[in-house]
Amino acid sequence: MRSLKDYEKKRDFDVTPEPRAALVEAGGDHLSFVVQKHDASRLHYDFRLEWDGVLLSWAVTKGPSADPSEKRLAVRTEDHPVSYGDFEGTIPEDEYGGGTVMLWDTGWWEPLHDVSEGLKKGKLHFRLHGARMSGGWALVKMKGKSGEKRDNWLLIKERDDQAGRTPNALTNKYRTSVTTGRSMRAITHDHDAQDPVDHAKPLPRFREVELATLKDAPPEGDGWQHEAKFDGYRCLMAVGKGGVRLYTRGGKDWSDRFEALCAPAATLDCDSVLLDGEVTAGGGGGDFSTLQKALKRGDPLTYYAFDCLALDGDDLTGEPLKDRRAALEKLFEDQPPRGPLRLSPVLEGDGHAALDAMCRAGGEGIISKRTDAPYRGGRSKRWIKSKCVRRAEFVVAGWSPSDKKGRPFSSLILGSYEDGDLVYRGRIGTGFDEADFDTLMSELKPLARKTSPFDGDLPSEAKGAHWVTPKIVVEAEYTEFTSEGRIRHGVYQGLREDKEAEDVSAKAEAETDSGDTAAICGVRVSSTGRVVYPDAGLTKGEVAQYYADVAERMLDHAADRPLSLLRCPDGISEDCFFQKHAGKGFPDGVRAMPIEEKDGGTEDYMYVSTPDGLVGAAQMGTLEFHIWGAHRDRIERPDRMFFDLDPDEGLDFADVKAAARDVREGLDAVGLSSGVMVTGGKGVHVVVPLRRIAEWDTVKYFAKTFAHVMAERDPDRYTATMSKKKRKGRVFIDWLRNERGATAIAPYSLRARPGAAVAMPVSWSELEDLKRPDGFHVDDARDRLSQACPLSRIEPHGIGKSVVEALEAWSKD
Repeated sequence: MRSLKDYEKKRDFDVTPEPRAALVEAGGDHLSFVVQKHDASRLHYDFRLEWDGVLLSWAVTKGPSADPSEKRLAVRTEDHPVSYGDFEGTIPEDEYGGGTVMLWDTGWWEPLHDVSEGLKKGKLHFRLHGARMSGGWALVKMKGKSGEKRDNWLLIKERDDQAGRTPNALTNKYRTSVTTGRSMRAITHDHDAQDPVDHAKPLPRFREVELATLKDAPPEGDGWQHEAKFDGYRCLMAVGKGGVRLYTRGGKDWSDRFEALCAPAATLDCDSVLLDGEVTAGGGGGDFSTLQKALKRGDPLTYYAFDCLALDGDDLTGEPLKDRRAALEKLFEDQPPRGPLRLSPVLEGDGHAALDAMCRAGGEGIISKRTDAPYRGGRSKRWIKSKCVRRAEFVVAGWSPSDKKGRPFSSLILGSYEDGDLVYRGRIGTGFDEADFDTLMSELKPLARKTSPFDGDLPSEAKGAHWVTPKIVVEAEYTEFTSEGRIRHGVYQGLREDKEAEDVSAKAEAETDSGDTAAICGVRVSSTGRVVYPDAGLTKGEVAQYYADVAERMLDHAADRPLSLLRCPDGISEDCFFQKHAGKGFPDGVRAMPIEEKDGGTEDYMYVSTPDGLVGAAQMGTLEFHIWGAHRDRIERPDRMFFDLDPDEGLDFADVKAAARDVREGLDAVGLSSGVMVTGGKGVHVVVPLRRIAEWDTVKYFAKTFAHVMAERDPDRYTATMSKKKRKGRVFIDWLRNERGATAIAPYSLRARPGAAVAMPVSWSELEDLKRPDGFHVDDARDRLSQACPLSRIEPHGIGKSVVEALEAWSKD
């Protein structure tokens, strides 16, 4: 990582409101960029790109220009912390850089070559995806003059669709903050972004939300509006006399959890309004796990509004979507483009083009809505949800003629060579542009033949085809293979000149995709009917669906932690094995992170952040999830401590419950709060949430000392030694799960044992009435989702000096 020493040296952080220097690991899927208008001794624009844990920074004296012929001087300055990208305010006049700073643009950037090499050679090419700056740009280093200390570069717009013709159009057009909508003057005087509005009409009531129907592909034809599918919380926002209310899709009032959105909502200029939308984390991006963390920490939230159900006392649900959208856009006219309240963008092009663009950007999928339809609560076919699709290579065996002018064919006939024979794999009819038609026809015409290259009968869709010798390889995206082995909803992606006809992937993809499959959380789950728990009759598909159902709750505890997975690909009756290092073949939701091991080497460990990660692991035969006691953002600072109470075979569950109570009392005595979880096996875990102030060695030493003190206080009942001999007639207080690299069963995880029990957090009072530690199963877990998780109510404490001293005092009682 780069250094922030120069940044830190120039600032007095007791005086300036700027953020302190802090290097960070890359977070999220995109690198951020920010432009800050800075009225210091001389007005300029600070252009910053996130790279290697910092913001690379240039001072652009006249501001960026979208005119490619206008080369703007950009003086390289010291690297800034990534957190500086959120800074807007006034630096005291006597401080370095004293003056007003406005967040003028934010977004993400896409390097077009190796950044380190570009910095060294003095030429950076990149694309910007901001609210105001977009498209291709370049930073080019100028040749320095003799004795010149400044590091001068030029910021240049590339000639593309986002280029302009007027040198100062960008800076003249946009004079307010991209996040708060404030002017430089308002920022200088610390005025609020917008004043609350006096809403004259009553607060609209909650109403049932409209839900989309899942389909394999977007709808065809006109009359549909396509929007991004967000990875957040569905939310109805009610504004009126009496304030702001924010409801979940089920009608729960979450105004307190979404509190960060209440003040911005109160500034909406209307008498009253009821909006439908989605709450996401931070700057409007991030996945569901990021949102969960933002809610816990009180971080900023973003609300994407996509429908207006009532406005100024009038019910709009009977009006067509296009009219509701017009009302929504007018209401949001004065909202800053990167503020906390935003319009859900409407995606250009037809449904297939919109879905393709979303998948390329790494999105969830799209929602397609009838523009002439009213708003109705419940599941609707007027709203269609389609998710990102799969790809394979095929051999072109022919083409079907088209009756449309300028289109030489309507579809390509596809196949794959399998055991020497050409097998029919369906056709593709979308995804082509004019250049594709020209290229493909020039390649296919010389290969024309009179007879079909396939053996046997063909479906009616191939009737009238023009056949070719199968040599040309293409890549296509698709939603699935049908039971006949043909692709559904294929979309052309391009020629594959690097592939021989005999080497295409269609056969392998079809075999993977065949049989009893289902799409769960966007993951293609194969062999859904395979029974993995014979005594319980639970199938692989039911396991995957269970993890989808409990994902929100389970990820509160398991997201973004290194994992060990217990995989039983053929069920618990066959071989099972643990896996902690990332391997090939896992779905994208199961991610990898490098962790340094004891021997100094580095290995990639697995983690999940989203529901598709849990389901993706289940697709690979995972039954149990075991988690580290630390999150990946601060891997050396544990935030959980575990005590596994493991009874000798001669003891019953009452003895384990008594041990749990004793452990709790001991932890209370030293100032640590704890919760309890029945493991789904024979024991109980006492779970201690921690503030992240201590490292692994401290937590491990504390846990070991605590367990040994327990054993010394009551040696007839407890042991802190793993030895089977020492455990006889006692409960083993297992403190070893608090070592770096050790894991414990995740809350809500299934257990790979007969009965398919679930590791279930319970309240201390509930524990008293339980008869056994493996009495919760998948339906019980689903039923409990309507209640708060008992572990979420526990206040974390740090293992600091006072706790250690209390442990020492308690050990002497």
